[in-house]
Amino acid sequence: MYACLHSFHRASARLAAAGPAGPRRLFGSSKQKRTKDANSYYVTQPIFYVNSVPHIGHFYTIVLADTIKRYADLLGKNTKLSAGTDEHGLKIQQAAEKAGEDTLAFCTRYSDRFRDLAAASNASVTDFIRTSNPKHHRAVAHFWKRLVERGYIYKGKHEGWYAVSDEAFYTESQTEERADPTDPTKPPGRFAIESGQPVEWVSEENYKFRLSAFKDKLVEWLETNPDAVYPEIRRNEVLGWLRSGFDDLSVSRPRSRLKWGIPVPGDPDHTIYVWVDALVNYATVCGYPWPEDTGASVSDSSTSSSNNHRMSEFFPPDVQVVGKDIVRFHAVYWPALLMAAGLPPPKRILAHAHWTMSSQKMSKSKGNVVDPFEAIATYGLDPIRYFIIRNGGISDDGDYSPEEVLVRYKKDLVGQLANLASRCVSKSLCPDIEGFRRIAERQQSQLGIRDAPLYNLLDGLSERTKAKFDQGEFGRGMWIIFDALATANKYISNNQPWVLVKQTNDPESKSRLQTVLFYALETVRLAAIMLQPVMPQKTELLLDHISVSRTERSWKHARFGAGWQTIEPSRASGSISTLFPKLK
Repeated sequence: MYACLHSFHRASARLAAAGPAGPRRLFGSSKQKRTKDANSYYVTQPIFYVNSVPHIGHFYTIVLADTIKRYADLLGKNTKLSAGTDEHGLKIQQAAEKAGEDTLAFCTRYSDRFRDLAAASNASVTDFIRTSNPKHHRAVAHFWKRLVERGYIYKGKHEGWYAVSDEAFYTESQTEERADPTDPTKPPGRFAIESGQPVEWVSEENYKFRLSAFKDKLVEWLETNPDAVYPEIRRNEVLGWLRSGFDDLSVSRPRSRLKWGIPVPGDPDHTIYVWVDALVNYATVCGYPWPEDTGASVSDSSTSSSNNHRMSEFFPPDVQVVGKDIVRFHAVYWPALLMAAGLPPPKRILAHAHWTMSSQKMSKSKGNVVDPFEAIATYGLDPIRYFIIRNGGISDDGDYSPEEVLVRYKKDLVGQLANLASRCVSKSLCPDIEGFRRIAERQQSQLGIRDAPLYNLLDGLSERTKAKFDQGEFGRGMWIIFDALATANKYISNNQPWVLVKQTNDPESKSRLQTVLFYALETVRLAAIMLQPVMPQKTELLLDHISVSRTERSWKHARFGAGWQTIEPSRASGSISTLFPKLK
């Protein structure tokens, strides 16, 4: 007996120094001895600098990190996602002075905007940290003392080109003399090649970190773990920096120049370098310093069984999402600092590319910086999350344009996803949801020639998509999903269920109708489950519409025939077409 969908609804209201290999993917296997629960999965966002309001690049980072975390949730991981704001440094000190504000109040005002963006983005952040927090100050002070105890900090004179905007020193070869791109009328000056920011010559006494001692260890780490830095273009950049050699790293500034920051323990005349301070946040949110942190040697930090109990449940991070402009800090300085402290480096650093606006670099002077709050208000949250992940670049910069957002909205979300679902749940077609499990079983054993192309596409869909998602290439993974949706829409057009429904007096036509509807809604079900990390709200509603049980929405259910075990009444109101309404 066929139970019409609508009738049913009505009736049922991965090294410390030079250790073993790490993971090849975001979710690959690891030969490394874990120092934390194997099912724990820790994703980090970079903490954002509070000298300006959020822009679309911040939104991309937030959504990408959240997508990775939600994907891990679907795989059954115990997840943690950290975010926050970087509030120390000369740049902040000067910005607050210029604004005539108390420095902490200045930081709070901007920090709140980033916290608001995380909430507006529906980011499933578990820990939001501010580096101005006393708990973080204690963690940084403890980390500094560990470096001193282990002989990696010394006092010396440092000279070099310093970019206030980058809070970074550059060597002579990393700078160039040229005209100021922001004001051609100004006399030529010196700028950092990497960031384009102006630099000034600084000579001062400060504390230095023996970064040069870790050159070979870092090279070995990257060569042993080919995917520790992804994509390959960024890994090659890091290897290039390491093989070209480098000096020790300045890790403090005189207190007379920089007051807004954490004082060097035991020397109040110096302030800890902002990047050391900022990087430690990833440990702070895991409870560092851990009570049992008594200090193992670099060589035994990944093998000592006692370390297995002193580590946080989540540390080290499994994936650290960063922009390509801060790769050096996260893929050179950060792992070296961790090795020096006797702690394992991150499993993987995913360095994404930037955004252009209609193929032009975004800048305030051009007036083409995209406000993420406005984008969310204009297109809706999940649609703009979809666009930013689908079009965002990992290796290459993504291009933002209102026209392209609309194309994705109308062509993909409305034209493929919603269209396929709405074509098959109409009252006139009356899909037999309760009979779908039997149809799936029959198709796996008695596949008909008319259904074979779509069956073969759906049968390995989750595996092909997972291969891309595991790399962090969610845009490529979604291409695979929407290719399947397009194929299913053609399948519906070719099989014409609206004709078959008129022939239901014929048992063969009646059976054929339900097989066609099953294939269409099975495609929707698989797509919606796999799209949950990107569009959590819309996919929840869509799965509700087609009566997919909330107990059958994990990744293991994203296989052909693995659904429709438990049929629940639809919780959705309105029609599927209301999921993606016409934009004004």
